[in-house]
Amino acid sequence: MILRKLSILNYKNIAQADLEFSPKINCLIGDNGEGKTNVMDAIHFLALCRSITTNIDSLCIRHGEEFAVLQGYFEHEDGRAEEEIYAGIRRGQKKQVKRNKKAYKRLAEHIGIVPIVMVSPMDSVLIAGGSEERRRFMDVVISQYDHNYLNALLQYNHALQQRNALLKMEDPAPDPDLLSLWEEEMARQGVTIYEARAAYVKELVPVFQRIYESLSRGREQVGLAYTSHAQRGDLLDIIQRDRAKDLVMGFSLHGVHKDELEMTLGGFPIKREGSQGQNKTYLIALKLAQFDFLRRTGSRTTPLLLLDDIFDKLDAERVEQIVRLVSNEGFGQIFITDTNRDHLNSILARMDSDYKLFHVKSGEVSL
Repeated sequence: MILRKLSILNYKNIAQADLEFSPKINCLIGDNGEGKTNVMDAIHFLALCRSITTNIDSLCIRHGEEFAVLQGYFEHEDGRAEEEIYAGIRRGQKKQVKRNKKAYKRLAEHIGIVPIVMVSPMDSVLIAGGSEERRRFMDVVISQYDHNYLNALLQYNHALQQRNALLKMEDPAPDPDLLSLWEEEMARQGVTIYEARAAYVKELVPVFQRIYESLSRGREQVGLAYTSHAQRGDLLDIIQRDRAKDLVMGFSLHGVHKDELEMTLGGFPIKREGSQGQNKTYLIALKLAQFDFLRRTGSRTTPLLLLDDIFDKLDAERVEQIVRLVSNEGFGQIFITDTNRDHLNSILARMDSDYKLFHVKSGEVSL
């Protein structure tokens, strides 16, 4: 997939921008806080119907304005018709996303149309944050190529919310038959979710380890392991086994909403062992492996790759290895932000292909 043009109106600190991109490399340079990441975030919003920085859409609207509009024109690599994607946000109203001027009934239908992988400093929550961040890491990619998974995830989460609401009831006590109904739905959809996650991680791990080894020149060994309550036996039995305890707690203690990705460095949790550089290398390798997976399993098109301020806290050798890796033919259109022009010059010198360099200052984007 290639993003040819992007129009931004009142999105975060960007009042207005009309940008035409290179089909290969696009670099955005500027100091911190000037708006580089907001351009990347606008692309992310058009692809996944949400900002990478907030779940509250109204926070994406520029201060003092009532609405924001994003419009992107995408080309398929195989010559299929151009895709026009529109996203509109208005205070106090639901966001609207359109594909080729036709509004979606369900935003879930849009996921996967524009495959995307973004690497950013916010990825640090994958290591430092709770297990929900690591589940989201799996969900974002699997949902882009498997709509059955996305539907199962939505239905599972609905059943979980309903069961939790019942568990909180005290007078009258929740109806056991109604609890069973939602538990059966959780188990049914949970098996689909578990099987998809397990297959994804199994295929992802060797690619991830190979990329990390390349970036670190083999100095460290990393691991990634998926754990789930579904591995213990029949999921319905596991969910129902501790119903009495769930009633005391007021929420569901078992199910795929408790799944975890165990991230290790040298056999120990990377959260405890990793330096800043090692953590960042781990996350970059993980996201590039994610890109490789999505490229092979997605909708017949290479994903967009967004690299937001990824070179900070890395030594020169690791920066060089990243540049060498993303220079190969397996990567399509790339967007890169940095405050350091030297990093970008190094990338552009290695990549014998078309590029554009944008300057971003106070929300204004110029060539």
